[in-house]
Amino acid sequence: MENRTRRNRLELRLSDDEKYILEEKTRLSGMKNRSDYIRKLILYGYVYEVDYSYLRNYNTELGRISSSLNQIAKRINSTSHVYQEDMEEVKELMNQVWHTQKSMLSKQPLIKP
Repeated sequence: MENRTRRNRLELRLSDDEKYILEEKTRLSGMKNRSDYIRKLILYGYVYEVDYSYLRNYNTELGRISSSLNQIAKRINSTSHVYQEDMEEVKELMNQVWHTQKSMLSKQPLIKP
């Protein structure tokens, strides 16, 4: 117990309904346990969960686009010629980047204090 940074224990009494609400809110928040949930409430006044799965999709899409651009760059470097179809493909890839960027930004969570 000497190595703990949180040495003060707090006892809290709740009705059955209050306990149920606390457990549900803790579960929905994605926090590891009630202590973490209550501590975050005390420190920040709110607890929210943010879904960042769209960022994984965004990174995957950018990886595909990057790979295509690298292939075009290698082709240009090896032949020393810039082909019209390569330029059109680069323009299309850049459109995809902007579309993906706009889509990602529209999914950003709005956090109001």
